[in-house]
Amino acid sequence: MAAGMASVETVRVELGERSYDIVVGSGLLSQAPAFLAPLRLGRRGVIITDANVEPVYAEPLRATLADAGVESKVVSVPAGEESKSLRQATRLLRRMPSFRLDRQSFVIAVSGGVVGDLAGFVAATYLRGLAFVQVPTSLLAQVDSSVGGKVGVNLPQGKNLVGAFYQPRLVLADLDTLKTLPERELRAGLAEVIKTAAIRDAELFAWLEANIKQVLALEPAALTHVVRRCCEIKAEVVAADERESGLRAILNFGHTFGHAMEALADYVGLLHGEAVAMGMCCAAELSVRRAGLSPGAADRLRRLIEVAGLPVRVGDRFAVEDLRAAMHLDKKARAGKVRFVLLKQLGEAFVSDAVTDEDIEEVLRVCR
Repeated sequence: MAAGMASVETVRVELGERSYDIVVGSGLLSQAPAFLAPLRLGRRGVIITDANVEPVYAEPLRATLADAGVESKVVSVPAGEESKSLRQATRLLRRMPSFRLDRQSFVIAVSGGVVGDLAGFVAATYLRGLAFVQVPTSLLAQVDSSVGGKVGVNLPQGKNLVGAFYQPRLVLADLDTLKTLPERELRAGLAEVIKTAAIRDAELFAWLEANIKQVLALEPAALTHVVRRCCEIKAEVVAADERESGLRAILNFGHTFGHAMEALADYVGLLHGEAVAMGMCCAAELSVRRAGLSPGAADRLRRLIEVAGLPVRVGDRFAVEDLRAAMHLDKKARAGKVRFVLLKQLGEAFVSDAVTDEDIEEVLRVCR
């Protein structure tokens, strides 16, 4: 570690020659050149961000890199899920030739999950693959979407239907960036934290029940614990199943319902974490019916989601028939059957295709 560098914690994602570090700590952006130097990237690259993050973090990062002799251009997209589209990807790709990039150049994503997925898709496809670095500035991105190499964009029919597996070379999770995150976005990020605990770590789940208010208050020790532990869990799962042929699918707990809600909302007015929160409540009800989850455990999950300030009921916004139809476009569907991540107990998840359309309809009615 370079002299004077702030104290950091590092989680390693073990993927052979594609292995990389997730660095968690405060003050990382100001010392980005020291973290990037070991990667031996080229001296020219592109920083992709959104309009909200550009002046706060992307431009200062460009200046910091310039001071270290690294030239980069900042390109922004409108903030929001609508930018995670083929239209924006095409716009970015058409701009890339003007930056005089070569195969040693790099792409840095600075923002939340939308930009991370979009920028990763651009990095994976331009010149058949440029080095990619994730600098997540939202809680959701720091604990989930920046780790694991899933990149891509949405189609009107569904989430993430166009994309690739393309691992970053480094993830820099600067906790200081969460200080400027709107409270609604912070709460939405907690949905992925709760999901991670529910599928893989009952001890973390119990810790969240006791400490979630400290996380919402951005207390440094609580925040560091949450981000590091979620990254450790995701790193373990990704290392065991990089391309989601088995275990990795458990990371989609709550997402089959949630993605359907997002698609039906046209990705407007409903944050990903809010959709996942409702989806987890539906999946918990399914788990009681189909996986032997105790009603008490399902109640604990709903209470924790509620304390996090997230929705626990679907309401009347979506028709049951429309949600069911949207779920059949889910990437986990096989041979026309929708597959769901269910909980045997808190901390233990599995994928099941034993759920019927009748189960889905009943659960959605109960969760209204």
